[in-house]
Amino acid sequence: MTLPVLSWAALGWALAAILLFWGIGAYNRLMRLRNAIGEAYVALDQHMGERAQVCTQLLERLRPLLPSEQATFDSLDSAQAEAQAAAQAARARPHAGEPVAHLAVAGAVQQAALTRLMSLLEHQHELRAEAGLDALVDELKLIERQRAFARQVFNQAVTQYNAAAQQFPTRVLAGLYGFAEARTL
Repeated sequence: MTLPVLSWAALGWALAAILLFWGIGAYNRLMRLRNAIGEAYVALDQHMGERAQVCTQLLERLRPLLPSEQATFDSLDSAQAEAQAAAQAARARPHAGEPVAHLAVAGAVQQAALTRLMSLLEHQHELRAEAGLDALVDELKLIERQRAFARQVFNQAVTQYNAAAQQFPTRVLAGLYGFAEARTL
């Protein structure tokens, strides 16, 4: 028994409509997940900016008090400038792999320099009390905890996006429309 030509055409149109609606839904899901990466990056970027401000204030106060530690201060200044440049590049496309990879490296260098500074301050109790640095150190520690949480949220958004983009058959659509793999920090 054969179906009339009209039934085959209707079946073809129905199949095309199903594929079209699936494609639109998959595209919109990938866009929503990619936008979530951008939203998560905004919060992370805010905390990175706050950290940079507090570090600058801390360095301004410490430079005249500890002239023998200029190398440590210069190291943090340099790392901070590199991290801010990397953050600026990642701000435009937080879902792109290359700028986020550069930010991850710059952030690790900045964190190492900041760890050296905090280690130096741990041994300078009198200096911290005299110069009123305790409030800045406490603020920096709070910002670091907030930044770590924001980084976790960013990484979670990236993981969800990458998982969705790698599922078949969405993977085919992702490749066609340029949904490249995002990178975690």
